[in-house]
Amino acid sequence: MGEVMDGNVKDLRSALKLLESIPGQLIETDVEVEPMAELAGVYRHVGAGGTCMRPTKEGPAMVFNNIKGHPDARVAIGVLASRSRVAELLGCPAQELGKRLYGCVSHPVPPVVISGPAPCQETVHRASDADFDLRKLVPAPTNTPDDAGPYITLGMCYASHPDTGASDVTIHRLCIQGRDELSIFFTPGARHIGAMAERAEELGRRLPISVSIGVDPAVEIGSCFEPPTTPMGYDELAVAGALRGEPVELVQCLTVEQRAIANAEYVIEGEVVPHVRVQEDQCSHTGYAMPEFPGYTGPASSQCWLIKVTAVTHRKNPIMQTCIGPSEEHVSMAGIPTEASIYGMVEKAMPGRLKNVYCASPGGGKFMAVLQFQKKAPSDEGRQRQAALLALSVFSELKHVFLVDEDVDPFDMNDVLWAMNTRFQGDADIVTIPGVRCHPLDPSNDPSCDPSIRDHGIACKTIFDCTVPYAEKARFVRARFMDVEPERWL
Repeated sequence: MGEVMDGNVKDLRSALKLLESIPGQLIETDVEVEPMAELAGVYRHVGAGGTCMRPTKEGPAMVFNNIKGHPDARVAIGVLASRSRVAELLGCPAQELGKRLYGCVSHPVPPVVISGPAPCQETVHRASDADFDLRKLVPAPTNTPDDAGPYITLGMCYASHPDTGASDVTIHRLCIQGRDELSIFFTPGARHIGAMAERAEELGRRLPISVSIGVDPAVEIGSCFEPPTTPMGYDELAVAGALRGEPVELVQCLTVEQRAIANAEYVIEGEVVPHVRVQEDQCSHTGYAMPEFPGYTGPASSQCWLIKVTAVTHRKNPIMQTCIGPSEEHVSMAGIPTEASIYGMVEKAMPGRLKNVYCASPGGGKFMAVLQFQKKAPSDEGRQRQAALLALSVFSELKHVFLVDEDVDPFDMNDVLWAMNTRFQGDADIVTIPGVRCHPLDPSNDPSCDPSIRDHGIACKTIFDCTVPYAEKARFVRARFMDVEPERWL
């Protein structure tokens, strides 16, 4: 499982303190910023990266200390918008992150409940208070002027199954709809908390839920695992516990029968209401939701569930944490757990052949994976495609797999495309699997683009085999340079 963390990073504040000590990883500004679109507009140029419209780039995390309309709050953005920064925060080499997380899934450290008071409950606002208003209490930004409303993009939603009591943490799209109402979007069949809400609705019950904002980056990364790696009943907070070598601490909520992350900056307490659906843009009427990881602003949903908020608690002088939907931050949160899952599955099927996996930035961490595969014997020819089929069959959101040899750096897309240009023939090395359920946020997965597509969200999954045939390896040896340490000349 590798070495555990030394314990220096346990929450958002200690994470920011670590980044502050590393040159070029964190900047702050005291200039007033409007949270509606302006804040994200600034950070798009500073360090968003990912699938955002160019010009953008990978850059430092940023803290805004002067938020218009929220004099006592700050906003942090881009904390995970760099793979190297995630590596620093998790205490692991950047290229080993997927393998490290795979080890943590296999050796979970479950969360523990502490007795209050907890840091997240230093200040308490109850919905029964006359002046209670989510819009004033939580400085949630919008990414663009088209957004349905202020979004909580990094809220750790925590709920328990009505039948079994098993709990789970997941990140969902949360839009502030009023003084005590949030809309929550559940991708059909994709998240455990959605299944919990559906079961509660069948029973005619409300589902108690907490939303913890501004937490340890290990929690944010761990919360993005999906089945089959973490099936129903697996609490992903146990992955964060394994990463840190100590359990995540939870505290009992004050107004609902649920727990929240004890050292969060903000906690929203509430209940998912059964038999109620809301129009996501009911307040703005823009027709849009918010920018998502593929780089497009999707349509507002008419099928969002409703969370009736009962309280907001927070630390003194809290730090709101947010992200830009299509930024490199999504690649880190969604991609690294998927890398871990693919690596673990293929390693079980054919040990020692898959050297590494990268869920690359152009795919937002979900649509695209590069598999670095080593053929050790003639009988390994064809196994590389088996590895790709394993990945595609289980991870429904994965659309394209690139296969490369062990001498190609899977984390360098220039090197991957070099392999494609010198080791790949389109008529022989493309494997297509049409008519497979993929992701609804890919606008090309639609019958309007191809009449053979039967329903929105169905795609043609494709393997690009850029590996050298085992028998031809001698003809594909890269130019061999002298291996020297250049410091003497620099």
